[in-house]
Amino acid sequence: MGIEKPQSMKRWRIHDSERQVILFFGDLIVTYLAVFIGLYFWAQRDWLDFTWEFLEQRAPFWFYLLPFLWILFLIEIYDVRRANRKDEVVRGILTAASIGIAIYLIIFFIAEPNSLPRRGVFFFIISATLLTFVWRFIYIRIFTAPVFSRRALMIGAGKAGSTLAKMLKEIHSGPFILIGYIDDDPGKLEQEINGCKVLGNGAQLTELTQQLDITDLIFAISGELNPELSRAILHAVEENNIEVTSLPAVYEELFGRVPIFLLPSDWILRSFIDQTHASGVYESLKRVVDIICSIVGLIGFFLLYPLIALLILLDSGRPVIYSQMRVGKFGRPYKIHKFRTMYTDAEKDGVARTATENDERITRVGKFLRRSHLDELPQFWNILIGENSMIGPRAEQIELVNKFQEQLPFYRARLFVRPGLTGWAQINQRYATTVEDTAVKLEYDLYYIKKRNLLLDLTIALRTVGRVLGLKGL
Repeated sequence: MGIEKPQSMKRWRIHDSERQVILFFGDLIVTYLAVFIGLYFWAQRDWLDFTWEFLEQRAPFWFYLLPFLWILFLIEIYDVRRANRKDEVVRGILTAASIGIAIYLIIFFIAEPNSLPRRGVFFFIISATLLTFVWRFIYIRIFTAPVFSRRALMIGAGKAGSTLAKMLKEIHSGPFILIGYIDDDPGKLEQEINGCKVLGNGAQLTELTQQLDITDLIFAISGELNPELSRAILHAVEENNIEVTSLPAVYEELFGRVPIFLLPSDWILRSFIDQTHASGVYESLKRVVDIICSIVGLIGFFLLYPLIALLILLDSGRPVIYSQMRVGKFGRPYKIHKFRTMYTDAEKDGVARTATENDERITRVGKFLRRSHLDELPQFWNILIGENSMIGPRAEQIELVNKFQEQLPFYRARLFVRPGLTGWAQINQRYATTVEDTAVKLEYDLYYIKKRNLLLDLTIALRTVGRVLGLKGL
Protein backbone atom coordinates (compact mmCIF):
# COMPACT_ATOMS: atom_id res chain seq x y z
CA MET A 1 0.00 0.00 0.00
CA GLY A 2 3.07 2.22 -0.11
CA ILE A 3 2.88 3.19 3.57
CA GLU A 4 6.22 3.44 5.29
CA LYS A 5 6.44 1.84 8.71
CA PRO A 6 7.54 4.27 11.43
CA GLN A 7 10.68 3.68 13.44
CA SER A 8 9.88 1.00 15.99
CA MET A 9 10.05 2.01 19.63
CA LYS A 10 8.73 0.85 22.95
CA ARG A 11 5.56 2.83 23.67
CA TRP A 12 4.00 3.40 27.05
CA ARG A 13 0.24 3.90 27.12
CA ILE A 14 -0.56 6.11 30.10
CA HIS A 15 -4.16 7.12 30.65
CA ASP A 16 -5.28 10.40 32.13
CA SER A 17 -6.09 8.86 35.52
CA GLU A 18 -2.57 7.40 35.69
CA ARG A 19 -1.03 10.73 34.73
CA GLN A 20 -3.00 12.39 37.51
CA VAL A 21 -1.61 9.86 40.00
CA ILE A 22 1.92 10.66 38.80
CA LEU A 23 1.22 14.38 39.16
CA PHE A 24 -0.19 13.86 42.66
CA PHE A 25 2.76 11.89 44.01
CA GLY A 26 5.25 14.22 42.34
CA ASP A 27 3.54 17.23 43.92
CA LEU A 28 3.40 15.46 47.28
CA ILE A 29 7.13 14.69 47.24
CA VAL A 30 8.23 18.21 46.28
CA THR A 31 5.87 19.88 48.75
CA TYR A 32 7.11 17.77 51.65
CA LEU A 33 10.59 18.76 50.55
CA ALA A 34 9.28 22.35 50.73
CA VAL A 35 8.13 21.67 54.32
CA PHE A 36 11.66 20.55 55.20
CA ILE A 37 13.19 23.61 53.51
CA GLY A 38 10.68 25.92 55.18
CA LEU A 39 11.43 24.52 58.63
CA TYR A 40 15.19 24.65 58.03
CA PHE A 41 15.25 28.31 56.98
CA TRP A 42 12.82 29.18 59.75
CA ALA A 43 15.29 27.79 62.27
CA GLN A 44 18.23 29.60 60.65
CA ARG A 45 16.33 32.90 60.61
CA ASP A 46 15.66 32.60 64.35
CA TRP A 47 19.28 31.61 65.05
CA LEU A 48 18.20 28.20 66.33
CA ASP A 49 19.55 24.71 65.70
CA PHE A 50 17.48 22.61 63.30
CA THR A 51 16.78 19.89 65.85
CA TRP A 52 13.93 17.62 66.88
CA GLU A 53 13.27 19.91 69.85
CA PHE A 54 12.86 22.85 67.45
CA LEU A 55 10.31 20.88 65.40
CA GLU A 56 8.32 19.86 68.49
CA GLN A 57 8.28 23.36 70.00
CA ARG A 58 7.84 25.56 66.94
CA ALA A 59 5.96 23.64 64.21
CA PRO A 60 2.35 22.72 65.07
CA PHE A 61 0.88 19.47 63.72
CA TRP A 62 -1.17 21.23 61.03
CA PHE A 63 2.05 22.58 59.53
CA TYR A 64 2.84 19.09 58.21
CA LEU A 65 -0.51 19.00 56.41
CA LEU A 66 0.35 22.03 54.27
CA PRO A 67 1.35 19.86 51.26
CA PHE A 68 -2.20 18.50 51.01
CA LEU A 69 -3.62 22.04 51.10
CA TRP A 70 -1.11 23.07 48.45
CA ILE A 71 -2.21 20.19 46.23
CA LEU A 72 -5.84 21.29 46.61
CA PHE A 73 -4.84 24.76 45.43
CA LEU A 74 -3.12 23.18 42.40
CA ILE A 75 -6.24 21.27 41.40
CA GLU A 76 -6.76 23.37 38.25
CA ILE A 77 -3.60 21.91 36.69
CA TYR A 78 -4.58 18.33 37.45
CA ASP A 79 -6.47 18.64 34.19
CA VAL A 80 -4.05 16.62 32.05
CA ARG A 81 -4.37 18.94 29.05
CA ARG A 82 -3.43 21.93 31.20
CA ALA A 83 -0.62 19.98 32.85
CA ASN A 84 1.03 19.57 29.43
CA ARG A 85 1.22 23.31 28.76
CA LYS A 86 3.82 25.57 30.36
CA ASP A 87 1.65 28.69 30.25
CA GLU A 88 -1.21 26.88 32.03
CA VAL A 89 1.20 25.44 34.60
CA VAL A 90 2.68 28.86 35.36
CA ARG A 91 -0.80 30.33 35.75
CA GLY A 92 -1.97 27.44 37.95
CA ILE A 93 1.02 27.57 40.30
CA LEU A 94 0.83 31.34 40.69
CA THR A 95 -2.90 31.02 41.40
CA ALA A 96 -2.16 28.39 44.07
CA ALA A 97 0.41 30.67 45.66
CA SER A 98 -2.06 33.58 45.60
CA ILE A 99 -4.81 31.50 47.22
CA GLY A 100 -2.39 30.24 49.88
CA ILE A 101 -1.18 33.73 50.73
CA ALA A 102 -4.73 35.16 50.77
CA ILE A 103 -6.07 32.45 53.09
CA TYR A 104 -3.07 32.77 55.39
CA LEU A 105 -3.46 36.56 55.63
CA ILE A 106 -7.15 36.20 56.48
CA ILE A 107 -6.35 33.70 59.24
CA PHE A 108 -3.40 35.81 60.41
CA PHE A 109 -5.53 38.91 60.98
CA ILE A 110 -8.33 37.11 62.83
CA ALA A 111 -6.11 34.80 64.91
CA GLU A 112 -4.55 35.51 68.29
CA PRO A 113 -1.24 37.46 68.08
CA ASN A 114 1.84 35.23 67.61
CA SER A 115 -0.34 32.12 67.27
CA LEU A 116 0.79 31.36 63.71
CA PRO A 117 4.26 30.32 62.47
CA ARG A 118 4.60 33.21 60.03
CA ARG A 119 8.17 32.52 58.95
CA GLY A 120 7.58 28.82 58.49
CA VAL A 121 4.54 29.33 56.25
CA PHE A 122 6.33 32.07 54.30
CA PHE A 123 9.34 29.87 53.57
CA PHE A 124 7.03 26.94 52.74
CA ILE A 125 5.02 28.92 50.16
CA ILE A 126 8.19 30.23 48.48
CA SER A 127 9.82 26.78 48.43
CA ALA A 128 6.66 24.99 47.30
CA THR A 129 6.15 27.47 44.46
CA LEU A 130 9.71 27.13 43.14
CA LEU A 131 9.94 23.35 43.55
CA THR A 132 6.54 22.80 41.93
CA PHE A 133 7.68 24.85 38.95
CA VAL A 134 10.76 22.62 38.58
CA TRP A 135 8.81 19.36 38.98
CA ARG A 136 5.98 20.32 36.62
CA PHE A 137 8.42 21.42 33.89
CA ILE A 138 10.26 18.09 34.27
CA TYR A 139 6.90 16.33 33.94
CA ILE A 140 6.15 18.22 30.71
CA ARG A 141 9.56 17.40 29.29
CA ILE A 142 9.20 13.69 30.02
CA PHE A 143 5.52 12.90 29.51
CA THR A 144 5.00 14.81 26.27
CA ALA A 145 7.84 12.84 24.65
CA PRO A 146 7.01 10.60 21.64
CA VAL A 147 7.47 7.45 23.70
CA PHE A 148 4.28 8.33 25.61
CA SER A 149 2.22 9.34 22.56
CA ARG A 150 -0.65 7.11 21.41
CA ARG A 151 -0.74 6.45 17.65
CA ALA A 152 -4.39 6.24 16.62
CA LEU A 153 -6.53 5.33 13.64
CA MET A 154 -10.01 6.84 13.30
CA ILE A 155 -12.62 4.21 12.39
CA GLY A 156 -14.99 6.21 10.22
CA ALA A 157 -14.27 9.29 8.09
CA GLY A 158 -17.77 10.76 8.25
CA LYS A 159 -18.85 13.96 9.97
CA ALA A 160 -18.14 12.72 13.50
CA GLY A 161 -14.71 11.23 12.75
CA SER A 162 -13.51 14.13 10.60
CA THR A 163 -14.70 16.72 13.15
CA LEU A 164 -12.81 15.02 15.97
CA ALA A 165 -9.76 14.62 13.71
CA LYS A 166 -9.68 18.37 13.13
CA MET A 167 -9.91 19.03 16.86
CA LEU A 168 -7.13 16.54 17.64
CA LYS A 169 -4.83 18.31 15.21
CA GLU A 170 -5.37 21.58 17.09
CA ILE A 171 -4.45 20.21 20.54
CA HIS A 172 -1.03 21.20 21.82
CA SER A 173 0.87 18.14 23.10
CA GLY A 174 -2.23 15.97 22.95
CA PRO A 175 -2.18 12.29 23.93
CA PHE A 176 -3.06 11.07 20.41
CA ILE A 177 -1.11 11.23 17.17
CA LEU A 178 -3.81 10.66 14.56
CA ILE A 179 -2.29 8.65 11.71
CA GLY A 180 -5.33 8.40 9.44
CA TYR A 181 -8.81 6.96 8.87
CA ILE A 182 -10.28 3.54 8.18
CA ASP A 183 -13.47 3.71 6.11
CA ASP A 184 -15.32 1.17 3.94
CA ASP A 185 -16.47 3.79 1.43
CA PRO A 186 -14.25 3.18 -1.66
CA GLY A 187 -14.87 6.76 -2.81
CA LYS A 188 -12.98 8.10 0.21
CA LEU A 189 -9.84 5.96 -0.17
CA GLU A 190 -6.66 8.08 -0.26
CA GLN A 191 -8.69 11.27 0.28
CA GLU A 192 -7.30 13.77 2.78
CA ILE A 193 -10.00 14.92 5.23
CA ASN A 194 -9.14 17.56 7.82
CA GLY A 195 -5.44 16.86 7.57
CA CYS A 196 -5.53 13.04 7.58
CA LYS A 197 -5.79 10.46 4.81
CA VAL A 198 -8.20 7.56 4.48
CA LEU A 199 -5.64 4.74 4.52
CA GLY A 200 -7.82 1.71 3.90
CA ASN A 201 -10.95 -0.25 4.71
CA GLY A 202 -11.92 -2.78 7.35
CA ALA A 203 -10.25 -5.65 5.53
CA GLN A 204 -6.90 -3.84 5.75
CA LEU A 205 -7.21 -2.85 9.40
CA THR A 206 -5.07 -5.63 10.89
CA GLU A 207 -2.26 -5.03 8.41
CA LEU A 208 -2.34 -1.28 8.95
CA THR A 209 -2.26 -1.49 12.74
CA GLN A 210 0.87 -3.62 12.57
CA GLN A 211 2.52 -1.66 9.77
CA LEU A 212 1.92 1.75 11.37
CA ASP A 213 2.63 0.80 14.99
CA ILE A 214 -0.94 1.70 16.02
CA THR A 215 -1.81 1.66 19.74
CA ASP A 216 -5.40 2.96 19.66
CA LEU A 217 -8.52 2.85 17.53
CA ILE A 218 -11.10 5.63 17.88
CA PHE A 219 -14.52 4.33 16.93
CA ALA A 220 -16.52 7.04 15.13
CA ILE A 221 -19.26 5.14 13.27
CA SER A 222 -22.82 5.93 14.34
CA GLY A 223 -24.63 3.68 11.84
CA GLU A 224 -24.67 -0.08 11.34
CA LEU A 225 -21.24 -1.72 11.60
CA ASN A 226 -19.89 -3.89 8.77
CA PRO A 227 -19.39 -7.47 10.12
CA GLU A 228 -15.96 -7.70 8.50
CA LEU A 229 -14.87 -4.47 10.16
CA SER A 230 -16.24 -5.70 13.47
CA ARG A 231 -14.16 -8.88 13.24
CA ALA A 232 -11.06 -6.89 12.25
CA ILE A 233 -11.42 -4.60 15.27
CA LEU A 234 -11.79 -7.58 17.64
CA HIS A 235 -8.76 -9.25 16.03
CA ALA A 236 -6.67 -6.09 16.51
CA VAL A 237 -7.68 -5.94 20.17
CA GLU A 238 -6.86 -9.60 20.81
CA GLU A 239 -3.69 -9.97 18.74
CA ASN A 240 -1.99 -6.57 18.93
CA ASN A 241 -3.15 -5.22 22.31
CA ILE A 242 -4.92 -2.32 20.57
CA GLU A 243 -7.23 -0.18 22.70
CA VAL A 244 -10.62 0.81 21.23
CA THR A 245 -12.36 3.94 22.49
CA SER A 246 -15.62 5.49 21.31
CA LEU A 247 -15.62 8.99 19.89
CA PRO A 248 -17.80 10.47 22.68
CA ALA A 249 -15.46 9.01 25.32
CA VAL A 250 -12.38 10.49 23.63
CA TYR A 251 -14.12 13.85 23.21
CA GLU A 252 -15.11 13.96 26.87
CA GLU A 253 -11.64 12.89 28.01
CA LEU A 254 -9.87 15.51 25.92
CA PHE A 255 -12.19 18.49 26.26
CA GLY A 256 -14.32 17.93 29.37
CA ARG A 257 -17.43 18.36 27.22
CA VAL A 258 -20.17 16.29 25.59
CA PRO A 259 -20.18 16.39 21.74
CA ILE A 260 -23.81 17.47 21.26
CA PHE A 261 -23.59 17.81 17.47
CA LEU A 262 -22.00 14.38 17.01
CA LEU A 263 -24.55 12.34 18.96
CA PRO A 264 -27.73 10.59 17.73
CA SER A 265 -31.02 12.34 18.41
CA ASP A 266 -32.10 9.68 20.93
CA TRP A 267 -28.89 9.95 22.98
CA ILE A 268 -30.73 11.53 25.94
CA LEU A 269 -33.02 8.50 26.35
CA ARG A 270 -30.53 5.79 25.40
CA SER A 271 -27.54 6.95 27.43
CA PHE A 272 -27.57 10.32 29.17
CA ILE A 273 -30.64 9.98 31.37
CA ASP A 274 -29.25 6.83 33.04
CA GLN A 275 -25.99 8.62 33.85
CA THR A 276 -27.58 11.63 35.54
CA HIS A 277 -28.60 9.82 38.73
CA ALA A 278 -26.14 10.84 41.46
CA SER A 279 -26.01 8.92 44.73
CA GLY A 280 -28.16 9.93 47.68
CA VAL A 281 -25.03 10.48 49.78
CA TYR A 282 -23.67 12.94 47.22
CA GLU A 283 -26.95 14.82 46.97
CA SER A 284 -27.27 15.05 50.76
CA LEU A 285 -23.70 16.24 51.27
CA LYS A 286 -24.07 18.78 48.50
CA ARG A 287 -27.22 20.18 50.10
CA VAL A 288 -25.49 20.45 53.49
CA VAL A 289 -22.60 22.33 51.85
CA ASP A 290 -25.10 24.60 50.07
CA ILE A 291 -26.80 25.48 53.36
CA ILE A 292 -23.52 26.18 55.16
CA CYS A 293 -22.17 28.30 52.28
CA SER A 294 -25.45 30.20 51.94
CA ILE A 295 -25.44 31.14 55.64
CA VAL A 296 -21.84 32.37 55.38
CA GLY A 297 -22.69 34.19 52.15
CA LEU A 298 -25.71 35.93 53.67
CA ILE A 299 -23.59 37.11 56.58
CA GLY A 300 -21.19 38.60 54.02
CA PHE A 301 -24.16 40.15 52.20
CA PHE A 302 -25.43 41.95 55.32
CA LEU A 303 -21.93 43.14 56.24
CA LEU A 304 -21.10 44.49 52.79
CA TYR A 305 -24.55 45.76 51.81
CA PRO A 306 -24.11 49.34 53.13
CA LEU A 307 -20.83 49.87 51.24
CA ILE A 308 -21.93 48.21 47.98
CA ALA A 309 -25.31 49.96 48.06
CA LEU A 310 -23.60 53.34 48.55
CA LEU A 311 -21.24 52.72 45.61
CA ILE A 312 -24.12 51.71 43.31
CA LEU A 313 -26.21 54.73 44.32
CA LEU A 314 -23.32 57.13 43.73
CA ASP A 315 -22.43 55.53 40.41
CA SER A 316 -25.82 54.96 38.72
CA GLY A 317 -28.63 55.56 41.19
CA ARG A 318 -31.46 53.21 42.15
CA PRO A 319 -32.32 50.38 42.43
CA VAL A 320 -29.53 48.65 44.36
CA ILE A 321 -30.96 45.12 44.08
CA TYR A 322 -31.99 43.74 40.69
CA SER A 323 -34.51 40.91 40.42
CA GLN A 324 -35.20 38.75 37.39
CA MET A 325 -37.09 35.56 36.53
CA ARG A 326 -34.89 32.58 35.67
CA VAL A 327 -35.48 28.92 34.82
CA GLY A 328 -34.63 26.40 37.54
CA LYS A 329 -34.58 22.63 37.93
CA PHE A 330 -37.05 20.81 35.67
CA GLY A 331 -37.94 24.12 34.01
CA ARG A 332 -39.57 25.71 37.08
CA PRO A 333 -39.38 29.54 36.96
CA TYR A 334 -38.07 31.39 40.02
CA LYS A 335 -36.81 34.87 40.86
CA ILE A 336 -33.13 35.60 41.51
CA HIS A 337 -31.75 38.69 43.25
CA LYS A 338 -28.43 40.37 42.48
CA PHE A 339 -26.70 43.66 43.11
CA ARG A 340 -27.46 45.72 40.01
CA THR A 341 -24.46 45.90 37.67
CA MET A 342 -26.13 47.32 34.53
CA TYR A 343 -27.81 50.62 33.78
CA THR A 344 -31.52 50.61 34.55
CA ASP A 345 -32.49 50.82 30.86
CA ALA A 346 -30.14 47.98 29.80
CA GLU A 347 -33.02 45.99 28.27
CA LYS A 348 -35.47 48.80 27.56
CA ASP A 349 -36.34 47.19 24.21
CA GLY A 350 -37.63 44.13 26.09
CA VAL A 351 -35.20 41.77 24.33
CA ALA A 352 -33.25 39.41 26.65
CA ARG A 353 -29.58 39.03 25.74
CA THR A 354 -26.47 37.58 27.32
CA ALA A 355 -23.67 39.75 28.70
CA THR A 356 -20.52 40.21 26.62
CA GLU A 357 -16.84 40.75 27.47
CA ASN A 358 -16.95 44.58 27.26
CA ASP A 359 -20.67 45.11 27.57
CA GLU A 360 -21.55 48.81 27.41
CA ARG A 361 -24.62 48.17 29.57
CA ILE A 362 -22.42 47.43 32.62
CA THR A 363 -21.73 50.31 35.00
CA ARG A 364 -18.30 51.21 36.37
CA VAL A 365 -19.09 49.74 39.79
CA GLY A 366 -20.81 46.84 38.05
CA LYS A 367 -17.58 45.82 36.33
CA PHE A 368 -15.86 45.41 39.69
CA LEU A 369 -18.84 43.64 41.26
CA ARG A 370 -18.98 41.14 38.39
CA ARG A 371 -15.24 40.45 38.40
CA SER A 372 -15.18 39.98 42.16
CA HIS A 373 -18.50 38.06 42.17
CA LEU A 374 -19.83 40.38 44.86
CA ASP A 375 -22.90 41.01 42.71
CA GLU A 376 -23.94 37.40 43.42
CA LEU A 377 -24.19 37.83 47.21
CA PRO A 378 -28.01 38.23 47.28
CA GLN A 379 -28.34 34.88 45.49
CA PHE A 380 -27.28 33.07 48.65
CA TRP A 381 -30.92 33.44 49.68
CA ASN A 382 -31.93 31.39 46.63
CA ILE A 383 -29.38 28.77 47.65
CA LEU A 384 -30.62 28.66 51.24
CA ILE A 385 -34.22 27.96 50.18
CA GLY A 386 -33.14 25.35 47.63
CA GLU A 387 -33.85 27.13 44.34
CA ASN A 388 -30.15 27.38 43.52
CA SER A 389 -27.06 25.39 44.37
CA MET A 390 -23.48 26.53 44.84
CA ILE A 391 -22.44 24.51 41.78
CA GLY A 392 -24.45 23.74 38.67
CA PRO A 393 -25.37 25.11 35.23
CA ARG A 394 -25.99 28.84 35.02
CA ALA A 395 -29.62 29.87 35.50
CA GLU A 396 -30.81 31.53 32.29
CA GLN A 397 -33.71 33.86 31.53
CA ILE A 398 -36.94 32.25 30.34
CA GLU A 399 -36.72 33.98 26.94
CA LEU A 400 -33.16 32.71 26.36
CA VAL A 401 -34.06 29.15 27.34
CA ASN A 402 -36.96 29.17 24.87
CA LYS A 403 -34.65 30.54 22.18
CA PHE A 404 -31.74 28.15 22.70
CA GLN A 405 -33.83 25.01 22.99
CA GLU A 406 -35.01 25.67 19.43
CA GLN A 407 -31.45 26.10 18.15
CA LEU A 408 -29.37 23.60 20.13
CA PRO A 409 -29.89 19.86 20.60
CA PHE A 410 -30.42 18.60 24.17
CA TYR A 411 -30.55 22.14 25.60
CA ARG A 412 -33.31 21.41 28.12
CA ALA A 413 -31.28 18.49 29.52
CA ARG A 414 -29.27 21.06 31.50
CA LEU A 415 -32.42 21.59 33.58
CA PHE A 416 -32.11 18.11 35.15
CA VAL A 417 -30.22 19.66 38.10
CA ARG A 418 -30.42 22.85 40.15
CA PRO A 419 -28.69 25.85 38.57
CA GLY A 420 -25.54 27.02 40.31
CA LEU A 421 -23.72 30.15 41.41
CA THR A 422 -20.66 28.74 39.65
CA GLY A 423 -20.18 25.67 37.50
CA TRP A 424 -18.09 23.64 35.08
CA ALA A 425 -19.18 25.73 32.09
CA GLN A 426 -18.63 29.04 33.90
CA ILE A 427 -15.01 28.30 34.83
CA ASN A 428 -14.11 26.93 31.40
CA GLN A 429 -15.75 29.60 29.24
CA ARG A 430 -16.69 32.99 30.61
CA TYR A 431 -19.00 34.65 28.11
CA ALA A 432 -21.30 33.16 25.48
CA THR A 433 -22.00 35.94 22.98
CA THR A 434 -23.16 33.71 20.11
CA VAL A 435 -25.19 30.53 19.65
CA GLU A 436 -21.91 28.73 18.94
CA ASP A 437 -20.48 29.90 22.28
CA THR A 438 -23.68 28.82 24.02
CA ALA A 439 -23.34 25.39 22.41
CA VAL A 440 -19.88 24.99 23.93
CA LYS A 441 -21.18 26.00 27.37
CA LEU A 442 -24.01 23.49 26.95
CA GLU A 443 -21.46 20.77 26.22
CA TYR A 444 -19.68 21.64 29.48
CA ASP A 445 -22.98 21.66 31.39
CA LEU A 446 -24.01 18.22 30.13
CA TYR A 447 -20.56 16.85 30.96
CA TYR A 448 -20.95 18.14 34.53
CA ILE A 449 -24.42 16.61 34.89
CA LYS A 450 -23.09 13.23 33.70
CA LYS A 451 -19.91 13.25 35.80
CA ARG A 452 -20.84 15.28 38.87
CA ASN A 453 -19.28 14.11 42.12
CA LEU A 454 -17.63 15.64 45.18
CA LEU A 455 -14.16 15.77 43.57
CA LEU A 456 -15.45 17.57 40.48
CA ASP A 457 -17.39 20.00 42.71
CA LEU A 458 -14.23 20.65 44.74
CA THR A 459 -12.30 21.28 41.52
CA ILE A 460 -14.90 23.81 40.38
CA ALA A 461 -14.96 25.51 43.79
CA LEU A 462 -11.17 25.93 43.96
CA ARG A 463 -10.90 27.13 40.38
CA THR A 464 -13.68 29.63 41.13
CA VAL A 465 -11.72 30.91 44.14
CA GLY A 466 -8.70 31.38 41.89
CA ARG A 467 -10.75 33.37 39.38
CA VAL A 468 -12.35 35.51 42.07
CA LEU A 469 -8.97 36.33 43.66
CA GLY A 470 -7.68 37.21 40.21
CA LEU A 471 -10.76 39.40 39.58
CA LYS A 472 -11.43 37.43 36.38
CA GLY A 473 -15.14 36.93 36.96
CA LEU A 474 -17.07 34.05 35.40
